[in-house]
Amino acid sequence: MKTKKRISMLNETFLQKRIFMRKNVFLLLLALLLGMITPLSAQNRKEKKKQKKEAVEQSIRSGHYKIDVQTALPMSGPSIPLNARFSLEIRNDSVCSDLPYFGRAYSIPYGGGDGLQFSAPMQNYTMKIDKKGTADIRFTVRNTEDQYEFSAKIYSNGSTSIQVNMQRRQSINFHGQLDTDKP
Repeated sequence: MKTKKRISMLNETFLQKRIFMRKNVFLLLLALLLGMITPLSAQNRKEKKKQKKEAVEQSIRSGHYKIDVQTALPMSGPSIPLNARFSLEIRNDSVCSDLPYFGRAYSIPYGGGDGLQFSAPMQNYTMKIDKKGTADIRFTVRNTEDQYEFSAKIYSNGSTSIQVNMQRRQSINFHGQLDTDKP
């Protein structure tokens, strides 16, 4: 009787060890599989980041690009999320500004003027791209209403920060995204 109990205990112990080993082997294989997949996804992220950086740089260097603006940051007051499609488009030697204006005007035409809604030729256009792929773009525009100094930073991921200084109005900033799909 004691030998039967002993044999059954040995069998139970053996079965428990076998189940334990199967679980460990399964977990080990799962860990190896995940370890092989993770570098592939990291590599894909790096490739996508590199492709985005190249697309952004190509758009900027082409001289014809569009920035879709999502947030306005007036000098006084909180940031304003923009629901409508506002943009700043560079077309070689001219700019098409379709931006809202929120702020104080010092001297404007009767009726409020057009604000930042205009198409006009650019002057003093400069573009510098640093080692990280960030483009610093500056230009001035003059029309009958005001003189505008634009300063834009376009980062390698396409996010954009625009600052507009004017002589007859308070400055305003915008945040947006470069449209790399634009030809």
